Amino acid sequence: MSKKQKTIQKEVSLSGVGLHTGKTVTMTLKPAPENHGFAFSRVDLEGAPTIEAKAEYVVNTQRGTNLEKNGVQIQTSEHVLAAAVGLDIDNLLIEIDSSEPPIMDGSSKYFVEALEKAGIKEQEAEIEEYVVKEIISYKDEVTGSEIILMPSDSYQVTTMVDFGTKILGTQNATLDKISDFKEEIADARTFSFLHEIEMLLENDLIKGGDLNNAIVYVDKELSENTMEKLKKAFNKDNITVKSNGILDNLELHWANEAARHKLLDVIGDLALTGIRIKGKVIANKPGHLINTQFAKKLSKIIKLEKRNNVPKYDLHATPLMDIHQIMDILPHRPPFLLVDRILELSDKHVVGLKNVTMNENFFVGHFPGAPVMPGVLQVEAMAQCGGILVLSTVPDPENYLTFFMKMDNVKFKQKVLPGDTLIFKCELITPIRRGICHMQAYAYANGKLVAEAELMAQIARKK
Repeated sequence: MSKKQKTIQKEVSLSGVGLHTGKTVTMTLKPAPENHGFAFSRVDLEGAPTIEAKAEYVVNTQRGTNLEKNGVQIQTSEHVLAAAVGLDIDNLLIEIDSSEPPIMDGSSKYFVEALEKAGIKEQEAEIEEYVVKEIISYKDEVTGSEIILMPSDSYQVTTMVDFGTKILGTQNATLDKISDFKEEIADARTFSFLHEIEMLLENDLIKGGDLNNAIVYVDKELSENTMEKLKKAFNKDNITVKSNGILDNLELHWANEAARHKLLDVIGDLALTGIRIKGKVIANKPGHLINTQFAKKLSKIIKLEKRNNVPKYDLHATPLMDIHQIMDILPHRPPFLLVDRILELSDKHVVGLKNVTMNENFFVGHFPGAPVMPGVLQVEAMAQCGGILVLSTVPDPENYLTFFMKMDNVKFKQKVLPGDTLIFKCELITPIRRGICHMQAYAYANGKLVAEAELMAQIARKK
């Protein structure tokens, strides 16, 4: 059963302080069109530049996942992205008048509430999902952190954390289905150790942190000096340590809240792949660095698989059009007719086939002794296949010729040799108007993409 993409029904805003900047921030979550994905827009900057939430834009992972595109930054992107994924949303524009979203209470709770208040609506386009077929893993040999992604019927995440401290030992958390995110994970708050807080205070880096948006685990003796600094930083008359080893600012929601928050971070960081994942994530000692490194690796794998996603066709089935029917439509003739069969044809796409044999005229000179099909002829063959698509829109195709108008982004990936079976797939980029056909074309052979191009052609009546 296919599932539809989702966005929110109306825009919704919330304000708070940025954890590291200490500035008041207003964030507006807005509906976005199909296939838009998640993106941030810096409305405080000229032209309101947009940064797509993609792994390729990650620049550093100190104290959160920070993105940068063309010099424009977004800090701590993960909590709001986790909220969107956790509510099954695909398309969202996040407008923000500062470099980082408001920290709120250090969890995704308030973002989930805002998105639910805005209402979630289904869109027309179908969801794109990456189905994990084999184990993908990434390990940081220095820290021992590791992420493994394995096949599963749904998106599941397990995190195992071990901080090597007495106060916060080994913890695990699991999310079996994304629909449990709101109840099980969204409220898990960010946390720090006292030694980290001291360093942040020294470097003037925690301007927005009051003790309501981070759990502080006390992993060392609390000196008078540190106590005074904390009182001042957090605007408190008194600060003590509870029996469970955390500062007395708040109660834990769960005993394993730290592991749950790490799970929240994993979901937010893996949102940077830009696609839904159907698979089980097991993250051992996760952190923003390994999460985003894994997201980058996964993005590359997905891109490569998409590129080599060779359509499967029964080459033995009776074709939609044989060579005689093709010659009834196309004006080309041997040796320049470069399509042997049409396998599929709709108003938006066409799939054709060419058997490349040693008898081709061009192999006589390209190259004798090492025959390779010329790239320009691969493009011509794709265009002829596209010609069938555009000529199928007129009642008398035999009275028309097709002419190239332009070619863009032409790439040749693999050599095409005698004996190869070429499969061409052409899809309309825009609807056909005035006999102009603008399409994305692919050529495949031996289970791989061999060529791709963006083509524009026009049909004209024979004089």
